[in-house]
This record gives sequence, structure tokens and C-alpha cells, in this order.
Amino acid sequence: MKAEHILQSKGTDVFAVKDQDSIADAVMVLNSKNIGAVIVEDNSGAIVGILSERDIVRRLGAKGVDALSMRVAECMTAKPYTCSHEASVDDMMAQMTDKRIRHLPITNGGAIVGVISIGDVVKRKIEQAEQEAQALKEYISS
Repeated sequence: MKAEHILQSKGTDVFAVKDQDSIADAVMVLNSKNIGAVIVEDNSGAIVGILSERDIVRRLGAKGVDALSMRVAECMTAKPYTCSHEASVDDMMAQMTDKRIRHLPITNGGAIVGVISIGDVVKRKIEQAEQEAQALKEYISS
């Protein structure tokens, strides 16, 4: 299974905040959309990073509640790792594991077409394992 297949089933909504927004504003977006990361854009709409729950927690741990008034640009991960829409589930899982990240922007022709989380990848791996187990059961019983 490829990234594009996951996006077909989960949707291709890409939520973004501006790099000059406050962390508090970004938290509101994360909460209202029930997501764990947002793409960060500059004023021209160019993608400059990704902001995850983990980024926010690190900053809160270092700065306390004052972190909520900081700008997203001060907390985000600049130049996020990405994957092609043609990447396999195994490729995405390997990249997430190697880079210790939980969210992967998916690109097609240089544009971000969706964001896949580690939860999305694990769900697909479980589905694959269940399908393989069912196929083996059917093969054995025939």
C-alpha cells in the first residue's frame, strides 16, 4: 500500500498555521481539528516547517506557560522530512522510525497533498497483517 492510498481513505486535508502565529493559536487549531501536527507557512504561503504536539511539549518544558505566547517559528521543526505520494507503508514507517517523527507530509510534484501520522501507518500495517492471516487461513482450510 502506498501513501496515496492512505490519503484516499483518510482524506487529504492539510491544516496550516502561519509562522508568526502564537503557539497558543496553533494549539487551538490542533485541538479543534483533533490533529497532532500542522504545516507552517510564511506570509507568502510558502511552507517553512511543521509544528507537532511534541515540539510544543518540549518548548513548554523549557519555558513553561510563557511558551504559549511564543511565535510558531520559534518552536516548529524547519525543513520537515517528507515522503512522496508513491512511498510504501514500509518506507514511511522506516523513515518515521529512523528520524523519530510521528507526522510525515506527503508530496506530489513538490506540493504537500496530505499528512500521514504514525497511527495511520500502524493502522494499515495491522490491516495488511489481518488480510495475510485471513488468506493463510483460507489457503490452509482449502
